[in-house]
Amino acid sequence: MRDITVFSGSAHPELAAEICSHLGTPLHPVQVKRFANDCLEVQLQANCRERDVFLIQPLVPPVQENLVELLLMLDAARGASAARTTVVMPHYAYARSDKKDAPRISIGARLVADLLVAAGAGRVLTMTLHSPQVHGFFSVPVDHLHALRELAAHFRQYDLSNAVVVSPDLGNAKEAAAFARLLGIGVAMGAKQRFSDDRVTISSVIGDVAGKDVIVLDDEIARGTTVIELLDRLRERGVNSIRVACTHGLFADGAVDRLGDQLDVEEIVCTNTVPIPDVKPDSKLKVLSIAPALAEAMRRIHDGASVSALFDAPCPRNGGESSLIG
Repeated sequence: MRDITVFSGSAHPELAAEICSHLGTPLHPVQVKRFANDCLEVQLQANCRERDVFLIQPLVPPVQENLVELLLMLDAARGASAARTTVVMPHYAYARSDKKDAPRISIGARLVADLLVAAGAGRVLTMTLHSPQVHGFFSVPVDHLHALRELAAHFRQYDLSNAVVVSPDLGNAKEAAAFARLLGIGVAMGAKQRFSDDRVTISSVIGDVAGKDVIVLDDEIARGTTVIELLDRLRERGVNSIRVACTHGLFADGAVDRLGDQLDVEEIVCTNTVPIPDVKPDSKLKVLSIAPALAEAMRRIHDGASVSALFDAPCPRNGGESSLIG
């Protein structure tokens, strides 16, 4: 069987190191240089010839820098005669650009998918895409995981007899319903209309939330505008308590502190798909690791074993050591 070789870009080396620790394989270095004309040069610092190469790089700020770095890593692996190159992309930032909802705009999710394949990606491993159809933008196999079981293992420590999961919008309703089934509780959702990147309106909440312990679930939180708008509607309906959960905790422009400053928000939970910004010492933020899940998926991809067979595997209650879910 081919040897496995793992590299990390500059975006999230801590996650890459944790994944390699679970795999029991070294994380090989990557040398990135910048020329005087601002162009990047990437050199993979380990043998790739006839190896099963994995490149770990979430698309996080600075997104364009990290994307170009990933494209150059892919090209370097192909030029070094890698047998197969898999992109491990825990967060695909361009997934939000998934449709033409205004005249003369680009569909970035499809374009970036084409770029990755053209640069040499033979397979993609990713987690919680913003919308399911983005999976189909890739012309190579995609293993699309999510962190619902990691999140569920965390929330099972609480009394959920009066709890309900609330999705901020209808687009996330299917994921929220799946999360609610894992916890054995009900689900509700907001009716959201987006006017711009930082301006949304939630006109109503569909479902029974009055007097309930609410778990707000979203795929990602950037500025937190949607969640804060939803909190106002939930307060109007007299909820009992509020906890917030997401897979990708981007928390741009101090969003985690703005959410934490909401007195009725008891906890904010996310995973480490992206680097977590600095927070206050008394922050309400709890970060769960998805490194074991990604490592197990990579192991199965390398061994030619079924990844989908793990989707129904039980998830331990220890949030940091949870098994692959999808």
